[in-house]
Amino acid sequence: MQINHNFGKLQTSYLFRDIASKTAAYRADHPAADIISLGIGDVTRPLPAAVVSALHSAVDDMSCAETFQGYPPAFGYDFLLEAIRDGDFRSRGVEIETDEIFVNDGAKSDTANIGDLFGTDNVVAVCDPVYPVYVDANVMSGRGGRFVGDHWTRFVYLTCTPESDFLPALPSEHADILCLCFPNNPTGAAIDKAGLQQFVDWANEHDAVILFDAAYEAFITDDKPHSIYECDGAKTCAIEFRSFSKTAGFTGVRCGYTVVPKELVRDGASLNAMWARRQSTKFNGVPYITQRAAAAVYSPEGAAQCRETIAYYLNNARVIFDALTASGLKCWGAENSPYVWFQAPSGLTSWQLFDTLLHEAQVVGTPGSGFGPAGEGFFRLTAFNTLEKTQTAVARVQKLFSN
Repeated sequence: MQINHNFGKLQTSYLFRDIASKTAAYRADHPAADIISLGIGDVTRPLPAAVVSALHSAVDDMSCAETFQGYPPAFGYDFLLEAIRDGDFRSRGVEIETDEIFVNDGAKSDTANIGDLFGTDNVVAVCDPVYPVYVDANVMSGRGGRFVGDHWTRFVYLTCTPESDFLPALPSEHADILCLCFPNNPTGAAIDKAGLQQFVDWANEHDAVILFDAAYEAFITDDKPHSIYECDGAKTCAIEFRSFSKTAGFTGVRCGYTVVPKELVRDGASLNAMWARRQSTKFNGVPYITQRAAAAVYSPEGAAQCRETIAYYLNNARVIFDALTASGLKCWGAENSPYVWFQAPSGLTSWQLFDTLLHEAQVVGTPGSGFGPAGEGFFRLTAFNTLEKTQTAVARVQKLFSN
C-alpha cells in the first residue's frame, strides 16, 4: 500500500502544539510559576446568558420523546440558517439564501477541508504572515510542492509588511485559490471595502476563488466590511467562513458556518452543489443542542451580551497595545481585532522572544515566525484572557523591557 507522503513534508508538529509543549516543560521545571497565557486564541469569558438558557432548554427538549432530536439536517436546522441569513447578511443589505449556508463544528474544520473541492494542481496564494491551517491543509493535499529555505515552492506568498500596515498586494503571478482573513489573524489588520473589492475584481478576472475567513468580523468597530459579499461580484468568486468561537465564546461548544454561493461555478461545476455533496458524505451535522445555542446569539438579548463580551476583549487588546507602545515597542492590531502584533526588540528572533517572555516574565505568546517567513522578528499576543491577568502580564512585559 501507499500512504499520503505529503504529511511527511510538514514540520513535525503544529505551531500551537509546539507552544504548549514548551510551556508544559517550563511548568514542570517551575511548578510554582504563575504563567499567564496570551498565546492561543482561546476565550475566557463565560457563554452569554441567552446562550446558556438556550442550551438548558435544548437539553430539556432532548429529554422528551415529543421534542427529542436525532440526526440533524445535513446542513443545519432552518431556525439557525434563517437566523444567520437575517442577522449576518440581510441586516447588512446582503442577500444570501439558506441553502448557501452550511453549519459546521467550527470554522477551522471547513477552512482545512474546503480543499476537497479543488484539484491538486491549483496554485494557492496566501498572505504572509498567515494562519498556519491554510498552508498546512494545502500541503497535506499535495499543493505545497517542496519546502525550500523558508518557503513552499508551489505557494504564492503575498508578503505583508509594516510599510503596508500588513495588508497584502494583489497577486503579481498566477494563482487559482486566494486565502484571505480580515480582520487578520495574526496581524490584526483590517481591510476597507475598496481594498477588498480589488481582490474580488482580480479573482473574477483571473477565474480564481477567494477563501475568505471572517472569523473576527464581530470585532470590527468602524465602517470596514464584515463580509466579502458586501463587495460587488463576490458571489461569483468567494467562499466565506464564519465562527461563533470568538463572537460568542463557542471555543468549547464548537459551531460555525460556511457560505458557498450558488453563483460560484468553476470548471463547469457548481461549488455549492459539490460542497453539499461533500458534507453529506463526510459530515453528520452539528448537534441540535449546539445549534439552539448558536441561534440564541441572534436574539436581542444574545446579541447585546455578545457585544459586551467583544467590548471586554477589545479593551484588553487596547491595554496590551498601550502598554507595549509605552515600552517603546512598535505595535499593530488592537483596533478591530483581538490581537496585538508587535516587533521583537533588540534584534531578537520570534522564538527567542518567546523563550525570554516565558522564562523571565512567565508570559506565553505566539512567535510570529510560526505564521510564515515574513512573521520572523514579530510576535502575537491575544486579548482573550481576563482583564486582571492581562494587566498583570503586560506589567511584567513592561518591567522586562524597561530594564
